[in-house]
Amino acid sequence: MARNGEISVADAMRVLRKYWWLLPLCTVVMGALGYVAARVLPKKYTSETTVLVEQPVVSADYVKPVESDDLNMRLASMQAQVLSTPRLQEIIEKLHLYADQRGKASMDDFIGQLQKAIKVKMLDPMPGSGGRAPGFHVEVSFGDPDAAQKICTEITGVFIKQNQQQTLQQGRVTTEFMGQELQVAKAKLDEQDAKLAQFKKKYLGTLPEEEQSNLGLLEGLNTQLAAATQAVSRAQEDKAINETLLNQQEANWKATLNGGGTQNPDTMEQQLAYLQEQYRQMLSRYTPEYPDVIKLKTQIQELKARMAAEPEIKTPTTPSTTAKLHEPAQITELRTRVKQDEMNIADLAKHQSQIQQQIQVMEARVQASPMVEQEYKELTRDHDTALGIYNDLLRKQSDSSIAKDLVQQQESEVFRELDPPSYPSSPSFPKMILFLPGGLAAGLALACGILYLLAMLDKAMYSERDVEASLKLPVLVSVPNLNAAN
Repeated sequence: MARNGEISVADAMRVLRKYWWLLPLCTVVMGALGYVAARVLPKKYTSETTVLVEQPVVSADYVKPVESDDLNMRLASMQAQVLSTPRLQEIIEKLHLYADQRGKASMDDFIGQLQKAIKVKMLDPMPGSGGRAPGFHVEVSFGDPDAAQKICTEITGVFIKQNQQQTLQQGRVTTEFMGQELQVAKAKLDEQDAKLAQFKKKYLGTLPEEEQSNLGLLEGLNTQLAAATQAVSRAQEDKAINETLLNQQEANWKATLNGGGTQNPDTMEQQLAYLQEQYRQMLSRYTPEYPDVIKLKTQIQELKARMAAEPEIKTPTTPSTTAKLHEPAQITELRTRVKQDEMNIADLAKHQSQIQQQIQVMEARVQASPMVEQEYKELTRDHDTALGIYNDLLRKQSDSSIAKDLVQQQESEVFRELDPPSYPSSPSFPKMILFLPGGLAAGLALACGILYLLAMLDKAMYSERDVEASLKLPVLVSVPNLNAAN
């Protein structure tokens, strides 16, 4: 008997000797049931094919592909569309499936059965592909081998067509969207261009990029102003010298007219001394090649020549002829020089005033430059942002257009059948090679289970240990089985 749910080897052998016939009986019966099931159960034929995902001909480094989603996500989306009710109903009606069951079930039941019969599985990624699946596997199980192959062909074709249509649609929608966004960006860029042009026109000369040129112009104007001031000073000095010479010449001429003699040598010596003193002062400030120095040197030489010649001036003896005399050429020349000096001083002063006005304008521009620069930075920042957005959208629209052209030319990522859908020559379910061995194994397992159950239910006592375990009393005397001994 079994003790505490445990069966000894002796108990197992005793049950096996008594019920040995259960093993072959259960094995034969279950094997026969497996054979019958393999012959009787409705047969299913499986047609299968493999679809590979071919990478674009043009590298993604040059043209970004339209398909940016993961293949698993795209396949799940396409599978939901391919296995949708309208698509499967179209296939059922096209291939005349379930024709003998049309009156027994509804179209929804047929669609549900067909959905269960179709299986789509991703292929395992290849080493070095970065985890990207190379394609997917399509299986269709149906009761008729021809129908299974046709259904597999239709499903595979729908996947390929759906991928192409989806890619084209995505490229077209992307291009249209980029075009609309590009128009909006262009309008904003034109607006910023207009604002920037108006700002430059309004603040012409005070823009930040003109600040250095304004400083350079201001420095040049200051240099011109200094030169103009020096020119005015020199012109005033020349005028003073010429006026002094003119006064002396007039005095000498009047003295000559009144005295009837030649020019006063002392007066001419005084003029020479004065001119020489002016010459020494100008040499202390300028070089000998300076125009005013050369001019003063020429006057000194002319005066020395007149003093050496001492020309005789003939004068009338009667006072009535004095009014008829004309001024000497030296006096006339000096008067002309004085007038020229006055005109030169006026021109130089006017030029000096113009330079001062220009300096004021340049200084006002330089002072206003920081405020203009702040506003200009805001405008240029907005303009650069709008320009960057426009250029980015323009590049993206170009990439989208090129990618769409590649899709139309079948040079982008496409689905292609590795082999046509297979024709199932033998059923995939039920398989005799699986059902018959399975039935025999099940029968053997059932017989072992029955034998174990019989051993557990056997309460008979066959040994002293069985008696002690059952009665909880020690065995004092045992009587052998004399029949067994004989």
